[in-house]
Amino acid sequence: MIDYIKYRLHKNRRPLRYQLLQKLLLNQSLSSTQLLDKQQQDLADMVVFAVGHTEYYKNAYRGLLPDDPAQLDITRLPVLSKEAVIANREQMVADTVDKATMRLGYTGGSTGQPVSFYYDDYKMELMRAGMSRSYMWSGWRPGQKILNFWGAKQDIKPNSLVKRYHDYIAAEQTIGAYEYGDDELARWAHLIQTWRPVLIQGYASIIADVARYVIDHKLAMPTSIRAVYSTAEVLYDEQRAVMAQAFNCRVTNQYGCREIPNIGLECCHGNMHIFTDMVQLESGEDDQLLITSLTNFLMPMIRYANGDTGRLKPGQCACGSPFPMMEMGMCRSNDFIKTKGGKKIAPSYFNRLLDGISGIRQYQFIQTEIDKLILHLNVTGEIDKGLQQAIQNQIHGEVDPGMQFEIILTDDIKRTVSGKYRFVISHLN
Repeated sequence: MIDYIKYRLHKNRRPLRYQLLQKLLLNQSLSSTQLLDKQQQDLADMVVFAVGHTEYYKNAYRGLLPDDPAQLDITRLPVLSKEAVIANREQMVADTVDKATMRLGYTGGSTGQPVSFYYDDYKMELMRAGMSRSYMWSGWRPGQKILNFWGAKQDIKPNSLVKRYHDYIAAEQTIGAYEYGDDELARWAHLIQTWRPVLIQGYASIIADVARYVIDHKLAMPTSIRAVYSTAEVLYDEQRAVMAQAFNCRVTNQYGCREIPNIGLECCHGNMHIFTDMVQLESGEDDQLLITSLTNFLMPMIRYANGDTGRLKPGQCACGSPFPMMEMGMCRSNDFIKTKGGKKIAPSYFNRLLDGISGIRQYQFIQTEIDKLILHLNVTGEIDKGLQQAIQNQIHGEVDPGMQFEIILTDDIKRTVSGKYRFVISHLN
């Protein structure tokens, strides 16, 4: 009864979110053929809109489109790189947008190349609607509790009375897990025991640490937990196993990015399904993923190479979902930074130190010793002379007052063996 009351209150506060959720749920009843037809129509509509309403696509696609949009061959269109987004952000915004409603978001920079983009309330509500649909695959229903472990400090809002009420009716709690030690792990495990969430969601590395603490201390977890949803990072087999053991539930892998969320979700049979009512996905050269948002009419992103790898998977899944399948390659993978005091600092903390700083091509934080951190920067021009001191002051105040910090300018930031850039590396691991 309480869950239902919270659901009704939240639905009254977020009517658009629940309207969008109902549309997304209806799409699940379409056949595979109907979904493909819808995707092709949505794709043609998005390309036509982008050319007609953005300066960037008008120039980039000049002479490349057929007279009949139904004959569109998307593979003839150029790939949208991160460099192109960085250089043309303003020209990618549609002229139909009220710019007063836009807000600036930042990617996690997990490939060492941060990207900023615009979003608005509609995109935010659609993202949350898509997430809710994903949660429902586990049996969760609106009004049931979700506990989030989040490593991005900037996403954690101040804990005001209004926020507590909104979190209550949304049945959500979010833990800012960007730094922690055994004391925090003990407190979080106790919270799970007493708050009894239905879903646990968050960064794979953080939840895995909580799970190890639970197992090591032989703590009983509530039977209310239906699933753990892993997001934002690579989910390794060892992490999946320890989470499943600690919380006695299925562990589900999600796939998306800040620029284009709700790309894919793992089903109960372990297959990753592509939400083709929201995205068009291609597997390009060297299994490079190219993603087109079919819903973002504010800042269209077409054939966007977000730095991840994977490939489309043929066949029909035994789960019965009409959405096609994909196989993930090795996605974003970064290390935690450790301190002498025993803290672990989430990788997402460090890319936020560079928010708003222009001229950065790529960057990479490397912890060489327990008390030494180096930032390698590849920049287009001069950097502010006070940048090193400003970042060092922030690290001393928020991470460890004894941490040495140095900036090294370079034209060559090395890739990993898998060909990816990592933006946080610890040589202690």
